[in-house]
Parts: sequence; structure tokens; C-alpha cells
Amino acid sequence: MKDILELLDNENIDYRIIKHKRVYTIEEIKDINLDKEGLIPKNIFLRNANGKVHYLVTCSPDKKVDIKSLASTLNSTRLSFASPERLKKYLNVEKGSVSPLGFIYDENIAVIFVFDNELINKTIGVHPNRNDYTIFIRFNVLVKLIEEHGNEIVYLDI
Repeated sequence: MKDILELLDNENIDYRIIKHKRVYTIEEIKDINLDKEGLIPKNIFLRNANGKVHYLVTCSPDKKVDIKSLASTLNSTRLSFASPERLKKYLNVEKGSVSPLGFIYDENIAVIFVFDNELINKTIGVHPNRNDYTIFIRFNVLVKLIEEHGNEIVYLDI
């Protein structure tokens, strides 16, 4: 988390951070009313059939992600959920704390970020790779950071 906060501070990025109990699901986030601070998107870390391509899909929490359809849209082989080991390797994060802010740990720029078009121009809440804090940041600012890091970004209607 320290690395993420240092990056945001060094880039003079406006954000707000809230400490809360550990949350693992969108339902738990709603239970503590965290979603009234801003949109808390759902994050899903996927891999293709041979495990050589990884996607972090970020969308509105109420969306159902059809992984089969998504694979077709992305011109990918079959997609499946990535293992906890892959989460740690590519985004330095544990299950339940997946966040687009994990891009800073993607040293090989291997993860493709897939964002739902509904997030554009919103303030979103994302974990700083820990699920007992949430950072609220403008989506467009987050995207700029990821672009500057060099990761590919895809926008879709999910």
C-alpha cells in the first residue's frame, strides 16, 4: 500500500482514502455503506487458455460478466479465473484485494486492463492492494497512470 500512496502523492493526484473492516465481496462493501462514497467496481482477474495472457476486468458491481462472450470480444482463447499464485505474481495482491492499482507491481507490463465504459468520468473506489482500505480516485486519473505505466487498456460495454 505504501508504494501506491507514494505514487499518488508524487504525482499530486487528488484522492481520498478510507480505512474500514476487511471486505471480500460487493455485498460486504454495501453492508458498511462504503458504496455511498463513490462507485466501487467489481474486479476479476482472468487468464487465457494457455496462461500467457492476463486480463484485469473492472466493471460496475451489478454487472454480470459473461466470460465466454468476453473471450470472443477480446479475440482471446477460453478465459478462466487466474489462480491466487498468478494474482500474487502479476499484481502483488491476495484474493479479495484485487485492484487496478496493482498495475504498479506489473513489472513486465503483462496485464491487459479491461474497463467497462460505464466507469468513464466517475469517481471510483479501489483497494490499494489491501481490502481494509479503499481509495477514491477519478477513473480518468487512474487510467492515465496505467497508460503511463505502459499497460494495454481496452474499453468495453460489459
